[in-house]
Amino acid sequence: MNMDLLVYSLRNIWERKMRSFLTVLSILIGIMAIFALVSFGQGMKQYIDDFSKELGTDKLVVQARGFGPPGSSGVTFSDEDVDFFSKIRGVVDVAGMYFVNAEVRAEEDELPRYVYVIGSPTDSSRHLIEAVYNVDIESGRNLKGGDKLKVAVGYNYQLADKVFPEALHLGDRIFVNGVKVEIVGFFESLGNPEDDRNVYLSEEGFLEIFGDRGYAMVTLQAGPGEDPVLVAERAEEKFRKRKGQKEGEEDFFVQTFDQFIEAFTNVIVVLNGVLVLIALISLVIAAINIMNTMYTAVLERTKEIGIMKAVGSRNKSILTVFVVESGLLGLVGGVIGIILGYLIASIGGFAAAQAGLGLLKPAFPWWLIVGCLMFAFLVGAGSGFLPALHASRQKPVDALRYE
Repeated sequence: MNMDLLVYSLRNIWERKMRSFLTVLSILIGIMAIFALVSFGQGMKQYIDDFSKELGTDKLVVQARGFGPPGSSGVTFSDEDVDFFSKIRGVVDVAGMYFVNAEVRAEEDELPRYVYVIGSPTDSSRHLIEAVYNVDIESGRNLKGGDKLKVAVGYNYQLADKVFPEALHLGDRIFVNGVKVEIVGFFESLGNPEDDRNVYLSEEGFLEIFGDRGYAMVTLQAGPGEDPVLVAERAEEKFRKRKGQKEGEEDFFVQTFDQFIEAFTNVIVVLNGVLVLIALISLVIAAINIMNTMYTAVLERTKEIGIMKAVGSRNKSILTVFVVESGLLGLVGGVIGIILGYLIASIGGFAAAQAGLGLLKPAFPWWLIVGCLMFAFLVGAGSGFLPALHASRQKPVDALRYE
């Protein structure tokens, strides 16, 4: 009997192809939007998780409080501050980083560009700065001690029209703040066009070109067995006392990388949630459309319902027919919506990668596919329940007399 009901529902959907198509269209748009948006959200979450695993949980960052890139607030840190942090219990390594927005120009191009220039140590503490950006040299070499007028640059300098009209190569010269320097290395792509435009100098090189502007950021490493959160609290408390500032009025903060990544993840979750809520509006409209379609179907088939009841069909069977029909419409819309959502997300990810936004890469976990299918079916079946209930409660005599 169940198979007969399923075949009967499918036949009714097929006989009303145009109406069924329009109903499916309304639900597939919502499922397509949700699938594409969530896939990008999952891709970014996966990117952050991979970044966190490679980085480790023992890193801490000291920065000026406020918005904007490091150093933009005017609060900087001195060599004495770096030395002070190195003596705090639980800290095993410290590195300061210079950071400035500066003019960069190619030899054959008179038009300057403004990019971030980073000065970092070349000794063993350099790994802390590299951990912040999680990037390795792709070609050439990294900076070493004594490299005053040499630079390593971001990935995009190797590409035409990304930073300069012409692609640059190892050994080419560029001007940083009016000083000619030689390119000795190119870093791997970070997936962010701004970071892939960075220019990296050694500490000696940065001081030679810009002078001592103070460190924009200090990176700490907690020792083995130490709780990074407790080390961060200890460092913040002691540095606050050193600066003579009241609690809650500090012009700096100390944050673990886990806290930083958690805050970034929360922003992504909220943003993705807002976008999904917007997409859900189309599903609400689809649900109303399905309900309207099923009520129309009930009216059209009132006499048919009467005949079914007259030959012994129970209310449960009538209810099942209409719920299954609406659920199948939702399921078909879900399948097509997932396929289109996959295509749109894949094309969007490819376009983002071509634009230098490699971190915007969609991910398609199995639960997203299954969840969208189940959600589409439930939206369809739920929307058809009230019309189905109305159909099942009709009296056979009244239904047979209906014109």
